[in-house]
Formats: sequence, C-alpha cells, structure tokens
Amino acid sequence: MLNRKGTFSGFVFTIFCLILLNFGCANRQLPQGGPRDHDPPKLLKATPENMTRFFKDKVIRLDFDEYFKLNNPYSEISMSPTPAKLPEYKVKDKSIVVTLKDTLEKNTTYVINFGKAIADVNESNVLKNFTYVFSTGAHIDSLSVSGTVINTSTQKKEKDATVMLFTLKQDSALFGKKKPTIFATTDSAGNFSLNNLHPDDYRIYALKETSPDKIYNKDDELIAFTTKPIHLEKDTANIQLNLFKQTPAKFRFVEQRFDSDGKMFFTFNRRLDNPSMKIIYPPDFDKNKIVDFAPTHDTATVYTKTMDFDSLRFVLYDNGKVVDSVSKKKQRKETFANGRTFILNYNITADSKLKPGTDLLIKGLYPIASFDNTLFTLKEDSAEVSNFTIQQDTAASKKNLVFKYRWKQNRNYALTIENNAITDIYGDKNKKVIKKFTIDKQENYSLLTLAMTVPDTGKSYIVELLNEQKQLLRSDVITKNTSLVYKDYITGKYTVRVIYDANKNGKWDSGNVKQKTQPENIWVDDTPITLRPNWEQVTPVTIPKEPSNP
Repeated sequence: MLNRKGTFSGFVFTIFCLILLNFGCANRQLPQGGPRDHDPPKLLKATPENMTRFFKDKVIRLDFDEYFKLNNPYSEISMSPTPAKLPEYKVKDKSIVVTLKDTLEKNTTYVINFGKAIADVNESNVLKNFTYVFSTGAHIDSLSVSGTVINTSTQKKEKDATVMLFTLKQDSALFGKKKPTIFATTDSAGNFSLNNLHPDDYRIYALKETSPDKIYNKDDELIAFTTKPIHLEKDTANIQLNLFKQTPAKFRFVEQRFDSDGKMFFTFNRRLDNPSMKIIYPPDFDKNKIVDFAPTHDTATVYTKTMDFDSLRFVLYDNGKVVDSVSKKKQRKETFANGRTFILNYNITADSKLKPGTDLLIKGLYPIASFDNTLFTLKEDSAEVSNFTIQQDTAASKKNLVFKYRWKQNRNYALTIENNAITDIYGDKNKKVIKKFTIDKQENYSLLTLAMTVPDTGKSYIVELLNEQKQLLRSDVITKNTSLVYKDYITGKYTVRVIYDANKNGKWDSGNVKQKTQPENIWVDDTPITLRPNWEQVTPVTIPKEPSNP
C-alpha cells in the first residue's frame, strides 16, 4: 500500500509540475519590439537604370527594399520638363511603376522628383528628394545649385523647407496654381541641392508652407528669395536664402466671431501700429464698449455692457485712419450668459511668490465695472492690516485691479476677497476667495547690464532681450555705443537679438517678393546670457557689421 500510495503521490506531483510548467509557458512573453526603424526605403533596382541615355521606354519600374506608401503623388511628384499629359504612378508590391503618357522631347534630360511622396509603411520614414533621371539623347544635364536656408527671425537653419527653381519665363508660377517642377527639401542641417540642371537663367525661392502645395498663397507662410537671378553656366554653391513672413499688402480680417461668453473676437492678417475701433451701429453702443488689443496689435477683443442688439458694425482705425469695417450679426435674444465664468488671477508665481518691489495685480477675465474696497481684507502673519490701496489700472481693457502695499520679506500674506466685492461689466460678481502668498527673495533676481557696441553710429539698431521661451521681454532702439540696464530680472538664460533698423522706424520691416525687396536683417547672439541669483552682471555685446542682402 505504501508503494502504491507513494506511486500515486509521485504521479500527482508530476502532474502538478506539468501544470506549473504549462502555466509558466502560457504566460511567457516573447521579446517585444526592438530598435526602431529610422531608415526610409532604399532603391534596389531601376528599370531602365537611373541616368539612362537614349531613353525610349514608356514604363519605368523602381524596386525598393521594403513595402512603402505613396503620399500625395500628384502634388509631391513632378517631372521636368513637364509633359502635357502627366505620368501615372502606381504602387505594386515593393515597386513604383511609372507609365509615361506623352511623347518625350528629343535630346532632353528629364528629372522625376518624388519630393516627400515615398515613405515606409510602418514608421513613415520619408525618402526625401529621390530623383530618377534619364535623357532622350546622348547628354545628361549635370549642373547644380546648392546652399542653405536660414530663418531670418531665429537665425537658425531651417529643415524641411522647399527650395524651388524657376526659369525667368516661369517666374510668375510661384504665385499661381502650378507647382514647380524643379525643387528639393532642405535636410536636417538646412542644406539643399538641386541637380541635373540645364544651363539657363533662373529665379530661386524657398518656402516654408502651412499646406504642402508648393505654391506661395498664404499670409502665414515663410518665403525667401535672392534679389538677383541665377545665370547658370557652371555649378553654383553657397547660396543663402533667408526665410521671412511677408507683411500682407492688403489688410483683411482673418477671423471674426462671437465667443460663447458673448465677447467678439477679431484676428487681423497683419499687425497695426496704433489701432482703435469704433461701433457705428447701433448709434449709442460705442460709448459702452471696451476694446482690448493684444500687445502684438494683430487681434482685438470687444466687450459691450449690453447684448441687446441684432447686429453691430465696426470701423477699424490705425493711427487715426480708417483701415476696414466689419459687421457682426446675432439673434437679439441671445445673451451668452451661460458661457461666462467669474475667475480671478494674480501676478503670483506657481509657488505663490510675488516679485519684490511690485504691486499685486488682481486680474479678471472680463472688464471690471466696479469694486468695493470694504470687502477686501489683508493679513500679514495673521495680523490684519489696513494701510493698503486698491485702484483700477489704466489699461484700455479695464480688467485689472492694482493692490498697493509696502510688502515685507519673510512675511506670510493672506488676501481675502469677500462675496460680491468685484462686479464685471455684465453684472456678474465674484465668490469669496482667499489668496495666500509671500514676497520672493531679492537675491533670486539679478541686475544685467548690456554694454552695446554698434558697428556704425550713423545707423539705427533695435536691441531685443528674449527669455528661454524666446518671448520678447524688452526692446530698445540705439544709435551709438551705450549701456542698457535690466533691473530685477529672474535668474535664468536670456538671448540678445538685434534688428538692423534700416529705415529707422523702430520696428522690423519684412520684405516683398513681387517687389524683390529683402526684409531688414536680424542678428542673434549665439552665446546665451546666464543670470545667477543676486548677481550684478555686465555683458559686452558687439553688434557685427550688417551683412549684404542676397
């Protein structure tokens, strides 16, 4: 019996082990993933071969090493010279089959540029600037044009910009509906190369698009060009193209809308110098409106104390002169009250610090109609104080209250704003809120002095200080060697940018493509300025001589 029991126990134990083994196998995971594929498809074979002379075929087959997709073939792929009937592009397994539909010219070099059309299936790695070249004669054009594309504003090299070449006869095509036949995309270093070119006179452009049609047709696109045409008789290198955003010649409203809270929002296609806005219908509405222009003067928000109207008509001015007019309609019974919330914000950091030497700003979402001083309470280390003042700021938006008090270091403050202390223009009132904060330490701020040296005292320069987020903090116009003092700036890294103010109007002026005028030059100091806590720093900045325009 013992043996039988022992045998049975061993059998059970064996089954148990097998179950455990199977359970472990069932949960065993195969290694996941692996190195990500960063390589685009590679051409294995072309039939006929690339760079074929005396080309007579009607079908071209291009075999690649992996499966791929063909994106926007009829906008990305071009053939130069362009035949009357465009070729047909089809994907078959790992190949592209190009069927030529038109008769080819004799003794001519043809270039099929695939742009950014070819990308692998899994990772969408794009095979940029792939070209297939052939000639119907004995000669293949071999001239090239190469260079770099720079963003004027940042002075950084621009990747994925489209560089286009037009013969002088085709020059107007940039603004039309036909995409260029000769183009290339800049690489990660902002470099480009246009190859297999025929001797001719060309215009060259670079375009950073918002939509990939290779046509300059939108105000927010960046454009670059050389002032003089290229007379191509030999390889041409080291061309620099400076991208800039052109100021539109004709003003227009890009956007005009009612937001859910009832305010009206307008966006302009260009910034204005000194904008103002007037309501001319209904007749009595203008006196009760509040207009808030953005610091960039390219957007405006309009508030009215009453929404009892069926339409409003606005006139927009710049420097007192009429720029444009616009009308907005709504249903008279629409009040938009449900879209409004009463929220207060403050000029206090995320860690509840107020910059030393500054007033406390109480910021509303909407213009403030009135406030009650008696409903504000300030405690300093739990002791209530009363020697403070509150006043509405002088900004046109009327959204802020300025709370003035002699703040002290190493004290804890608690500001209580009782119910109904603040009323906005719509009659909405705040709910009780308590805001706690301390005064930041003075040693967290620095004194920066820029010792500026100009290359030419007969010219004007605009010196701009930018923070790490590339936001403009301050702008100064100088014409001679001078020192610019920046007091109480938070520790961090800063950048100096200089505009060569050629027309001495105190602002950057863009170029114009049709008039062949270049934008004002910009120089950005490559060396960032690092401000340390409680530090007085003098940094010499020597502005280089202005470069000549391309």
